[in-house]
Amino acid sequence: MEAPLVCVLFCYRACLSSLVPLGSVGLFSLHPEPHEALLTLQPGGDCVFGGSRSKGKGMGLHLANISLSPALLRNPWKKEKSPSIRPLLQIYSSSGVALASLLWKSGPVVLLGWSAEEELLCVQEDGSVLVYGLHGDFRRHFSMGNEVLQNRVLDARVFHTEFGSGIAILTGAHRFTLTANVGDLKLRRMPEVPGLQALPSCWTVLFQDRVTLVLLAIGPDLYLLDNTACSGVVPPGLAPGVSDFLQMAVSFNYRYLALFTDTGHIWMGLASLKEKLYEFNCNIRAPPKQMAWCSRPKSKQKAIVVAWERRLLVAGDAPESIQFVLEEDSYLVPELDGVRIFSRNGHEFLHEVPVASEEIFRIASMAPGALLLEAQKEYEKESQKADEYLREIQEREQLPQAVRQCIEAAGHEHQPEMQKSLLRAASFGKCFIDKFPPDTFVRMCQDLRVLNAVRDYPIGIPLTYTQYKQLTIEVLLDRLVLRRLYPLAIQICEYLRLPEVQGISRILAHWACYKVQQKDVSDEDVARAINQKLGDTPGVSYSDIAARAYGCGRTELAIKLLEYEPRSGEQVPLLLKMKRSKLALSKAIESGDTDLVFTVVLHLKNELNRGDFFMTLRNQPVALSLYRQFCKHQELETLKDLYNQDDNHQELGNFHIRASYAAEERIEGRVAALQTAVDEYYKAKNEFAAKATEEQMRLLRLQRRLEDELGGHFLDLSLHDTVTSLLLSGNNKRAEQLARDFRIPDKRFWWLKLTALADREDWEELEKFSKSKKSPIGYLPFVEVCMKRRNKFEAKKFAARVSPEQKVKAFLLIGDVTQAADVAIERRNEAELSLVLSHCTGASDGATADKIQRARALAQRK
Repeated sequence: MEAPLVCVLFCYRACLSSLVPLGSVGLFSLHPEPHEALLTLQPGGDCVFGGSRSKGKGMGLHLANISLSPALLRNPWKKEKSPSIRPLLQIYSSSGVALASLLWKSGPVVLLGWSAEEELLCVQEDGSVLVYGLHGDFRRHFSMGNEVLQNRVLDARVFHTEFGSGIAILTGAHRFTLTANVGDLKLRRMPEVPGLQALPSCWTVLFQDRVTLVLLAIGPDLYLLDNTACSGVVPPGLAPGVSDFLQMAVSFNYRYLALFTDTGHIWMGLASLKEKLYEFNCNIRAPPKQMAWCSRPKSKQKAIVVAWERRLLVAGDAPESIQFVLEEDSYLVPELDGVRIFSRNGHEFLHEVPVASEEIFRIASMAPGALLLEAQKEYEKESQKADEYLREIQEREQLPQAVRQCIEAAGHEHQPEMQKSLLRAASFGKCFIDKFPPDTFVRMCQDLRVLNAVRDYPIGIPLTYTQYKQLTIEVLLDRLVLRRLYPLAIQICEYLRLPEVQGISRILAHWACYKVQQKDVSDEDVARAINQKLGDTPGVSYSDIAARAYGCGRTELAIKLLEYEPRSGEQVPLLLKMKRSKLALSKAIESGDTDLVFTVVLHLKNELNRGDFFMTLRNQPVALSLYRQFCKHQELETLKDLYNQDDNHQELGNFHIRASYAAEERIEGRVAALQTAVDEYYKAKNEFAAKATEEQMRLLRLQRRLEDELGGHFLDLSLHDTVTSLLLSGNNKRAEQLARDFRIPDKRFWWLKLTALADREDWEELEKFSKSKKSPIGYLPFVEVCMKRRNKFEAKKFAARVSPEQKVKAFLLIGDVTQAADVAIERRNEAELSLVLSHCTGASDGATADKIQRARALAQRK
């Protein structure tokens, strides 16, 4: 048998200026048989609706698909009206509470629509789009391109995809232009449609495989526009005799498409136009005002809602339909799990009844949830029937299922009393179940408390349970914040015990950003109020709030707020943006972050003239020191200017010393730079540095002369290396003359010459050098140098000439332990005896060791 279609109507009437809830309930039954599908008209939910001026309506209206906020543009442009009359743009909550009202001072509007971020998009005839907030605050504007500007806008659509909210426009040249995301504007001109010389009878936007498409009807033909081509399409199984398509509708998820033909048939199928689901003959050939899909996510039941002036028809796969007579003109708004029916005085929601609700409330239902609900009611009456119902459920082992049904049905109810009744039944039933997990019940109680709070008419966000779960609590909090309902948002966070960073802290930060926009309150009072409310709340950035204050033109308030920001890294960038560079420099220095100081200093350098920049740095020693370090590596000339300004002759001398080697290659240039350094050192009264620099100049000149005369490399060698090079090359006289000229001490020169001759292995010259005069360094170094070159023969010559105090060490160096022992015994030096004894390691040294031991014993007896 055919399944009946039953509809229950819950009215929630609201004038745009007030809201009066009515409790009327009506039941419409078309078939007496048990039903499979149930549709309900009741309050709550999201929707999207648009009315355009081009259709001659008295207002433009859009309801966003996350919460309902009607926007009305009254007194539209008409040729017979005076151009001096300005339209009035009004924004309301879904319950009729006025949110904003402003005079429209721009051009004619073709379409009003809400973005997914709840920004009002006002599409004008010239293709420009003005963006407003929920409270009428202007955000920004953008253009849909020069082509749209030249040809004007005939019709437009606002649509929503995974990329964001987009706008599709039909221009006066009968070409389509669209953008898939108004936040990231990328305009796309669609291909030309052959034969399109006027407005299409109907058109819509599709979204398939991450590509935005346009479907339009021209008489009996359908055309599908993609990025590259325009192709004709034919709906499979379409009834014959169609000469025009009057209306089309795409489902909320872009999976299904409905077409209303001039024959009165409604074709329903996949949006890809590859499969037909079913077709319904409504026997009405008049063009419908609107058409929208009404289906629940993951439901097999599909229905289409068609609206005429005062009639509403709901059709599905059954041959019958449901019809309503409307009291006034209404508008359909498709949403996630139903259809919003919005009129001047009423606000209603049509959706499929969930399975759990159908099972419980069906007439004569024996479902577990229905029996549990009856058992709980009888228990409250203290009737024994409660035990009978409960036993019947337990005998069928369906008690857990009954509890789950009651919990699920409670979520889809809008009346608090019915919610409580179902939850009481669930609570009653789970008492008889061992280890029933309480999470589902507790979570449903929390969700319903939140939903009932936001559904209250002063708040005006009538979400369904399905929409709420799809939306998530985080986004719902964002919507409350957007409506400036901060107390309610905070109460929800506290009730759900959300982490502060995700909940209360974020809401307080939004509140503070709104607070700084109140220009009728003094900066001092606003800053104090924000600090008292926020304090040290984790996750709150005072710098972000200060940035908002600066964006509102309240620079002094922004500075006061930055005083509460504990992170200097967040303070400094905003201070620089506000042209408070000196204050930013002080904050950066206080932070101890050198990178931050460098950032401010370089900003000051670009912002101030050279004199003011240097004067600012003089007052900040830390910044000046860091800038000098920077200049040493990057800007040497600037470093020189800094020293000149400070009359720092010592550093100027150092600067010219470094410059003489870093920049100059010619010896004349180096000597000139060194002479400048000498002058600076004398001004700094540093005679030692001046004399040393003069000596360096002499050495450079001499090294150049040596290169010219002897060849080889001498330039840039130290005095020590220069003498060594001369000695190694055999220029002993030159080396001696250089040592005299630069007053090298005799000990150092003898060491240099001794080492050089040994490196050359010029032993004959080394012996002559040792006999030239008495060695100022002694003769032990001669022994050490010879042994280092493994020349024991020459070392023995010098060992005999070593002073008595060093003879033991000298003989040990050449390996003559016996003579070392004799000298140590003769000198009766205990330390030397121990040293020699430590070298007696082999069997051959046994006699020497005995000799030392006897000498020690003899010394002890004496």
